[in-house]
Amino acid sequence: MPGHRTPNRMNDKITVYEKPTCTKCREMDRLLRESSVEFSKINYYLEPIGEKKLRELIRKMGIAPRELLRSSEAIYRELGLGKKDLSDDEIISLMVKHPDLLQRPIVERGDRAVLGRPTENVKALL
Repeated sequence: MPGHRTPNRMNDKITVYEKPTCTKCREMDRLLRESSVEFSKINYYLEPIGEKKLRELIRKMGIAPRELLRSSEAIYRELGLGKKDLSDDEIISLMVKHPDLLQRPIVERGDRAVLGRPTENVKALL
């Protein structure tokens, strides 16, 4: 078809959702720089991930919302999340309200996203 272009996934911009003080986030930054790929970073403590975007990222990762919870965080224990049977909607709502509950970094490219923990996971997007 004249004038019709097939989108090239490799041209999709990479976005890293991170907490800058996080060791794994710094490792991700280094890996992407060494891979010479362009990417942008979003500190989700300064620019919170809204519910709609979080749902989109979870869908792109192909995981259940509970798989994105950081069980090592104090807020996880304070809220008793390991003992509660919460719906996906409740978990997403809690992650939006308490960003410490999010596993990180989350790396998005086009219609795919991965949890950058371990860092090697991102190689599937490069």
